[in-house]
Amino acid sequence: MGRKSTKESVTPSKETFEPLSLESKTPATVVLLLNSHEEDILVKACEAIHKFADKGDENKVCLLGLGALEPLSKLIAHSNRLVRRNAFMALGIMATNGEVNNALKNLNAIPLIIQKLTPEEDGVVHEFATLCLASLSVDSTCRVEIYTNNGMPPLIKLLTSPDPDVTKNSLEIIFNLVQDYKSLQAVYELGGIPSLLELLKSDFPVIQHLALKTLQCVSTDKDTRETFREEQGFEKLMDLLHNMHLTDLHAEALHVVANSLSDSETLQLIHNNGGLARLMDFVLTPQAPGIQSTAVKCLTRVAQSSDSRTVLHEQDVEKALVELLSVVDDNVKASACQAVAAMSFHPASKDSFRDLGGVPVVVQLLSSESSALREAATQALSSLTHSNKLNAL
Repeated sequence: MGRKSTKESVTPSKETFEPLSLESKTPATVVLLLNSHEEDILVKACEAIHKFADKGDENKVCLLGLGALEPLSKLIAHSNRLVRRNAFMALGIMATNGEVNNALKNLNAIPLIIQKLTPEEDGVVHEFATLCLASLSVDSTCRVEIYTNNGMPPLIKLLTSPDPDVTKNSLEIIFNLVQDYKSLQAVYELGGIPSLLELLKSDFPVIQHLALKTLQCVSTDKDTRETFREEQGFEKLMDLLHNMHLTDLHAEALHVVANSLSDSETLQLIHNNGGLARLMDFVLTPQAPGIQSTAVKCLTRVAQSSDSRTVLHEQDVEKALVELLSVVDDNVKASACQAVAAMSFHPASKDSFRDLGGVPVVVQLLSSESSALREAATQALSSLTHSNKLNAL
């Protein structure tokens, strides 16, 4: 045997390792693969975790316990688009679980997620990135973090996404965010009102409901109401209310209508354009009792200021209310009584109710079997007779 030379250098082999096909039925093994440096392995590992997590909450919690969350939250920023996409799919599905969601809050993932809401990014990434944020945005601390990391602008843009899942998730986040005043203002400042109104035409009821709930929140702000008015928001809502195929949206739409009529300037402009006449027609058109009751409550809310009562009086609201005092449904009659009580703060309305025969009708309602109706009738009668001798007689 020859003696080995001490100067012999060891050179790395130029031969590549033969491709190794990996199969695993053990979640723990797949989670370990999330730390691989090979992109093909990362793609497959993320895909397997997504499929496993999608089968139920028990699997999501299992993956959390195995430590999948932290590597996934890093892989969403990977340079490889397919790795990024699959990591987002896995993270998005996992985040819908409460325990996973709570753990995700501590990983500072929100800034990274928001960075991936750009137009250049994959549509699937948008879907699961917004799914993550929708789950996180339920928490007030996360809402602040989404806002401070400039999350609102890309979310507003995604309202026009061709993918209904992206639209729905973005809407859900925005709805959660507008519970805070700064985000509420940002919706109209960033031009979100036209998009929200356009979504009322969506083919998906869940999107229509979310758009209305969001409009209900933002329309409490005066500046937003101005934009809403400029975009013919009231007219679009009235078109929706007169569509008998969309009755499931009418209650929520009426809440937005009530907000849009809550300041006298807007009310007067809508009145001048014939909007109040359309609302009166809707109130008097036979509806499901719940919808008609909500419509009358909308008038009651509008009648809280003296200027608004004057405008409603000009629209002969008293005639509509007296008619509603004689309908069959007790809830509608109770709502009408409350509206009569509100309008009776306007002296001319008291006289109108008397001339239209409203006082005897209210007196008869004092004998109703419904305690809520008796209470509302008492309230109406008190307002009608206060400082009015003719009504008292």
